[in-house]
Amino acid sequence: MRAFHLTSLQHTTKIKVDEYGFERPPDFDYISYEDFMSEYLKVLAKRAKKWSDLLGNGRSIMKNRLAKRYIRKGIPCEHRGKVWLAVSGAEALKSDYEANLFQSLLDGPVNQDIVEIIRTDLPRTFPDNIYFNTTDEHQQKLFRVLLAYAHHNPRIGYCQGLNYIAGLLLLVTHCEDTSFWLLKVLVENKLPDYYSPTMDGVITDIEVLSELVKEKMPDVHRHILALGLPWAVIATKWFICLFAEVLPTETVLRIWDCLFYEGSKIIFRVGLTLVGRHKSEILKCDDFSSVAELFKEITQDSFALHCHDFMQSVFRIPGTLKRTRIESLREQISAERKRKNEMQNQQKER
Repeated sequence: MRAFHLTSLQHTTKIKVDEYGFERPPDFDYISYEDFMSEYLKVLAKRAKKWSDLLGNGRSIMKNRLAKRYIRKGIPCEHRGKVWLAVSGAEALKSDYEANLFQSLLDGPVNQDIVEIIRTDLPRTFPDNIYFNTTDEHQQKLFRVLLAYAHHNPRIGYCQGLNYIAGLLLLVTHCEDTSFWLLKVLVENKLPDYYSPTMDGVITDIEVLSELVKEKMPDVHRHILALGLPWAVIATKWFICLFAEVLPTETVLRIWDCLFYEGSKIIFRVGLTLVGRHKSEILKCDDFSSVAELFKEITQDSFALHCHDFMQSVFRIPGTLKRTRIESLREQISAERKRKNEMQNQQKER
């Protein structure tokens, strides 16, 4: 299930795609969705007025307590690209580089191996989205963003998962250059080593999530451990795709609003909220397959669809979550993995 936005005020009955072009499944619950939208549209109208006042006369947004509160309550779709650029640091970063960097990368020499890898992934990107599955236009835009970034940052090049992120950025911003800079700031500043060849950042943060669940919900952690379900099975896509293709679209974008402003801590808050909200159902699962299936279901239920209530829960259910604690866990886990790797290398040498 996916969500409409304020600009889609028309009656939603039996409309088969959402505002972003994602096709709704045959079993889409239109009645529940309209119940939700009847309330959410009121919230959106109120927020749109406040944002118009904040950004009136072309003003740029500054990082402060007011902006943080506004962003946590959601950025209107028409302002997202501009606000994301400003609060993420991408706008300032862009000024440090030559003008028209994006186009100059496209005009320069290309690595044909990277070209082929990206082209292979293009048809796999959002196959349920009419913009990507009915014409070549969006696929070509996506190709150019991914190709430019791969040549800009050869250490990372192209990594699976980036296609979903860049694709959704394009659907929101409608601009290749903006999407390029937002992709750059995500990959290099907000999500360290998530998309490196070894994906150490993702591996580490999945273990961090596991430790946070252990601290905050030890009974759930013990139960999942007893069932033999690795957290990597549950959460890898959460981290790699930043919940794109996992949660309803508008919920994903509300998460990204906070991600661009506050950084990766929001990913842990969302993960802990999904676990905490469905704690009783998780504890009732009695085998590996049932709990794995449950984790698929909870990302598409009515709670996940009701993005405003969901985001309010994200800042309530996990309780206190300090950045220093996350960084400490990252350091501990990385050091332990390094120690194990050194021991394994020593054993091989013997």
